[in-house]
Amino acid sequence: MEATATKSFAAKHRFARITARKARRVAAIIRGKSVNEALEVLQFTPQRGAPFYLRLLKSAVANAAQDEEVNVNHLVITEVKADDGPLVQGRMRFRPGPQGRVRPWHKRTSHLTIRVEVAEMLAAPKSKSKSKSKSSKEL
Repeated sequence: MEATATKSFAAKHRFARITARKARRVAAIIRGKSVNEALEVLQFTPQRGAPFYLRLLKSAVANAAQDEEVNVNHLVITEVKADDGPLVQGRMRFRPGPQGRVRPWHKRTSHLTIRVEVAEMLAAPKSKSKSKSKSSKEL
């Protein structure tokens, strides 16, 4: 049972003052990469969401470092999400709308999530599925 259980570590940033659409552009870049590779990519990514995910990834790595059995250099990003959050109200500002009406500015927020897992534990189940696919090709 312990062989199939993977250790995963997550970090969340709720109510981040960035739209989920802009954050998803950065999420697509780092999804599936190793932690070291993702840190390098995020430092030089010009998108607005890069600093948010950089801090979030460092937090997830720090969470993993609390476990003495985990080697931080073998972590892989398995899940990156940017969900819509509530609209910020605050002081309402308006812009012109159709037929002389006004429309409010929508100041959007998002909930950002990163989950990392140890790479060695992820590699074991994949090797089993490859052997099954080879046997089906031979038939």
